[in-house]
Amino acid sequence: MQASPTLTTNPAETARYARTIEASKRVRWDIDRDVIRGRAFDLGHVFLPDGLSLADELPFLKAAQRRFWSQVQGRTYARMFALVERTIGAKMLDVSRGHALGDQVAFEALVRLTDEELKHQELFRRIEALAAAGMPAGYRFDIDANAVAAFVLGRCDWAVLALTCHIELFSQAHYRASIGAEVERAAELSPLFKDVFLFHWREESQHAVLDELEWIRADRRLADDAERDAAVGDLIALVGGVDGIVQTQAAADAAYFLAQTGIDDAARADAVRATMLKAYRWQYIVSGALHPQFRTLLGSFVSEAQLQRIQQALAPLAYAVPCRAEAAIAMTH
Repeated sequence: MQASPTLTTNPAETARYARTIEASKRVRWDIDRDVIRGRAFDLGHVFLPDGLSLADELPFLKAAQRRFWSQVQGRTYARMFALVERTIGAKMLDVSRGHALGDQVAFEALVRLTDEELKHQELFRRIEALAAAGMPAGYRFDIDANAVAAFVLGRCDWAVLALTCHIELFSQAHYRASIGAEVERAAELSPLFKDVFLFHWREESQHAVLDELEWIRADRRLADDAERDAAVGDLIALVGGVDGIVQTQAAADAAYFLAQTGIDDAARADAVRATMLKAYRWQYIVSGALHPQFRTLLGSFVSEAQLQRIQQALAPLAYAVPCRAEAAIAMTH
């Protein structure tokens, strides 16, 4: 990781950092007392709604298969967020060093964020274990969290903070897609998984503000167009790395799903594989890239030519938007 230089803030920025501290204190929650509350998963419930899982794009699935589809993805969702929270926590701890001998309000805000990211890691590890307890054997998640962290943290501050902002914005969009009134069959959703989304969102709302502030500050430190071009290249590389993870896990999860459901028709099996990958690209890349706040921030930092580079890199993933227009609308408002 890069050593963060000592930073200064202006009064308006300090006030934004202060508001995140106030909100953090107000919404702070405990894993056992507030989220899990002694509960286990009921496998009669859906973990992820159709707007995330894209189960409704596989009309041949029976009701039990649709539930299992959502449960496989929910288990991976927990594993993926435990992984990304590990990397985000490490990066934001590094960034906080730049404020340690400067603005103490900013320093406190980032230290609180790091503490909350450690809690989120534990939450998602425990949620995955609860899911594993009731699901059949054969599930695999072979992605090395430390290798991922090393790959991400080896890129420049600007690119890592862009990716971090992207992740924490789409996690909020996922909450709205899962809990909002627009979700069909909301009564089928797991109460425990709904609470995971709710409480995670409450703290990620502050984190996204801090990500934005630190991304702005990293942008100010870019010396010239050459550095900005390199930063854009790093962001494109990071998105490619995320897509590599997504492809690996989608293949593993599709194989697990097919093995457990016994679907052996070649056309249907191909549809399962393709839709699993589409769902993961939607969840972990495209839903963030389409987020209005992310698009506004990114557009304010880069030139038209640089934006075109990013858009060209994302073009092969652009198909990964739910077929239902209302699902896309729910994710971007």
